[in-house]
Amino acid sequence: MPKRRNKTRQKPEKDTVYILKMILYHIIGIQWLRITLHSGMMIPIPVGFLIGLLFTSHEHFQIDRKIEYAVLLTAMVVGFWLPVGVTILL
Repeated sequence: MPKRRNKTRQKPEKDTVYILKMILYHIIGIQWLRITLHSGMMIPIPVGFLIGLLFTSHEHFQIDRKIEYAVLLTAMVVGFWLPVGVTILL
């Protein structure tokens, strides 16, 4: 008779933790670094999106990774059009 292996199952996240995580991903993803040069040219860099990708890649629950990427992408697009983030004048 084969022996059973004890598989440890991960506990699912609570709904409140999941909602809080989505809100934090949205706040992080909306942040932009805008560098304005003397010539008037502006260089936008989505630093919040890059930080969010770093957090998402190290996520414990890999099932929701696609949803987290979608939240980061929509937040990045919204943050591009809103005056959110840091502006540096060079």
